[in-house]
Amino acid sequence: MKLKEFKNLGHYHFILQFENGEMKDADLKNLISDKVKENELKTAHIDKDWGCLEFNDGMIDIEPNTLYKFCISSTENL
Repeated sequence: MKLKEFKNLGHYHFILQFENGEMKDADLKNLISDKVKENELKTAHIDKDWGCLEFNDGMIDIEPNTLYKFCISSTENL
């Protein structure tokens, strides 16, 4: 399942929309902060072929399945 759209709401807070139509509200800090600095979040884009969320011209990419599983596990811990 690919990532279709995203919106950064500030800091590491993202709204992610997957190709199945599901939208997830996620704080990605625990997932990406060791690789992506806060000032680099503006480099985020979606790889159109793979549906990955990429940062820093593709130097860092997060697979959509990883994003989805992270969102699910994050909401289970609330």
